[in-house]
Amino acid sequence: MIRLSIPLRQALARLTLPMLVLLTFAMMLIGKADVALTARVRMTLDDALAPIYAELAPPLVAVRGVFANAGRMFSLARDNAVLRAENARLRQWQAVAVALDAENIALKANLRWLPDPPADYVTARVVADVGGVYARAVLLSVGPNHSVRRGQIALDRGGLVGRVSEVGGRSARVLLITDINSRIPVTLVDSRAHAMLIGTNAAMPRLMFWPEEQPPREGERVVTSAEADAFPPNLPVGVVHYNAAHVPEVRPAADLSRLEIVRLFDYDLRGLLPPEADLPPERRAANAPRAHVAH
Repeated sequence: MIRLSIPLRQALARLTLPMLVLLTFAMMLIGKADVALTARVRMTLDDALAPIYAELAPPLVAVRGVFANAGRMFSLARDNAVLRAENARLRQWQAVAVALDAENIALKANLRWLPDPPADYVTARVVADVGGVYARAVLLSVGPNHSVRRGQIALDRGGLVGRVSEVGGRSARVLLITDINSRIPVTLVDSRAHAMLIGTNAAMPRLMFWPEEQPPREGERVVTSAEADAFPPNLPVGVVHYNAAHVPEVRPAADLSRLEIVRLFDYDLRGLLPPEADLPPERRAANAPRAHVAH
């Protein structure tokens, strides 16, 4: 074994870091000077290590699976307790729902209540998020010989999206509830107070004109109102949320940022339609009300 003197060891220790820095710069220069050589070295190293990775992968996956199974076993008792409690609550609500359904049927029979006829609808795909006359609108592909017309209500699986504002030969434009031109009469579910939902071109429209003695409450559900013959009642719109300025807004139930498929419902309502843009005569004819011919 070679014994080095203390001064020599100290000198080597001081030179180690500069030598490593110089080696690093040398490797960087070589890599820049000969890119092909660097690529060949890297691929050779990858080829040499690939069989080792392939051999190590199954044992590592098995070890991870063992640890994952052990963690699931530890949480199994807690999950079972939670599920039992949820099942008990669901059975209670099921009994309440059955009783309310029977009561509802009996009341309708006594009142001789006639339900509203179901609305016809078509399904369309969103092909573009466009502005045009309106800042917040989407373009739908409806194909030729469609039955879409202005004023139809657009919904996704979550709730109200908006209304059809323009119709062409193969496309239709939907004005979203967040557009600044959007005006929607709504009802606050808990208080049954009426208000107006007004778009602001932001992510959440604003609530206005509610009764002073019944202000909106945080988290209160908002549905459409049948006032002004613009929307059918009780379509889900969203929930109330107060912003930083303590102004009531509505967080939409529909996912307006990721619209893909919407359904257009024909309730035959024509109130509060947005002003029609300058359309060619054939598009104005497509948007005009259709006459009902008696047979």
